[in-house]
Amino acid sequence: MGLEHQPREQWGSRLGFMLAALGSAVGLGNIWRFSYVAGESGGAAFIFIYLLFIVAIGIPIIMAEFTIGRRAQLDVVGSFQKLAPGKPWVLAGILGVASAFIILSFYGVIGGWSIYYFLQYIGGGPPVEGAEASADFFVNFHTSPLFPIFWQLLFMTITVGIVYAGVKKGIEKSNKILMPLLAVLVIILAGYSMTLEGAQEALTFLFSPDWSALTDPSVYFAALSQAFFSLSLGMGALITYGSYLSKKEKLPGAAVGVATMDSMFAIVAGLMIFPAVFTFSIAPDSGPGLVFITLPDIFGSMSLGLIYGLIFFFLLSAAAVSSGVSLLEVAVAYFMRRLGWTRKKTAIFIGSIIFLLGIPSSLGLGTWSGVSLIGGRDIFDSMDFLASYIFLPVGGMIIALFVGWGWNKSEVLEASNFGQSAIGTIWIWLLRIFAPLAILLVFLYSVGLFTF
Repeated sequence: MGLEHQPREQWGSRLGFMLAALGSAVGLGNIWRFSYVAGESGGAAFIFIYLLFIVAIGIPIIMAEFTIGRRAQLDVVGSFQKLAPGKPWVLAGILGVASAFIILSFYGVIGGWSIYYFLQYIGGGPPVEGAEASADFFVNFHTSPLFPIFWQLLFMTITVGIVYAGVKKGIEKSNKILMPLLAVLVIILAGYSMTLEGAQEALTFLFSPDWSALTDPSVYFAALSQAFFSLSLGMGALITYGSYLSKKEKLPGAAVGVATMDSMFAIVAGLMIFPAVFTFSIAPDSGPGLVFITLPDIFGSMSLGLIYGLIFFFLLSAAAVSSGVSLLEVAVAYFMRRLGWTRKKTAIFIGSIIFLLGIPSSLGLGTWSGVSLIGGRDIFDSMDFLASYIFLPVGGMIIALFVGWGWNKSEVLEASNFGQSAIGTIWIWLLRIFAPLAILLVFLYSVGLFTF
């Protein structure tokens, strides 16, 4: 197929676009990953650096992705082919499609776990009474060869169904329901958490920085990597969503709005989780098991624990679906154009391939746990490392360099709605120098080529 312009779906409203972009950003990264990374990285000092990176790198790259997509009105690969024909910048688009396949393959595994736990709480909660019961329950579940794959399939079926329905009727409509609902639920849970005994300790942990932590370089690397993962940068989702935006919409406000709401969601999620963690004397750096082992133990000890657990795992499942939809849409939009297929056929075909790709990640936590790939990591962690620490940073760096250096400056400023303004010039220079250098350092650190 060539690049000739095809009739393109569009968002029904600016609000629909904003909520869909927020749905892409708000996911397991805000609830599951943010909580344990903040715990491992010292709390308040990490959050301070994280927010700085959101402003200095996150928002500029969101703007870059929206600008590329809205100007080209094509999928992530087609956008680079249209704006820079015959140039190697298209590698960012290819990495974006590859990232969508890889991330959604293992993301679907965690999404399936979330749905399973949600349904457990509908049925009265998982059997977690007694020492180590919660850990045993989780281990028995996720190491089963077939059971987690069924829940992964259910998660992927829901995700495919939304993308199958289209931009307005599927993606926009689902996010118009899910995003406001998630915001209300996370505020309700955070409000309840603040009545627990550990609330003051949690507030100190999250908002009273130990500035000595800033001497630890690993805090900076953790913060930048979390910003990338949380905002869905570098994977092409925001380019794809931007391509469904009409030319009359203003981009800067949308970029700042998405980044602000995403960051607020992550911090309120911290207020939801950490008071309970400190109330029950759980280490804040409990790692990924914090959500599926530690929190069910806590819920079992709380007077309203069953309701808390029910709402929490619904929140987790819905956030996972909204991000999963954006990942699938990146691949579906590309292959619809490339193969000339209908949206429905492409969604089912690509979704099925991604489900099959995710089975080794699920088995890698159980039956195939002895299999190691990248640097001795198991299959699941290898897929996470490849996408989160290599593909996304490299893709984000290429996007920054393309908008900063590879695209005509006056055209970029016009396409971005900044025009010849001082803030537009600052944005360009952040993309030219600061963002690529910071991303490069994290990339080199992640692959072991830079130490301190």
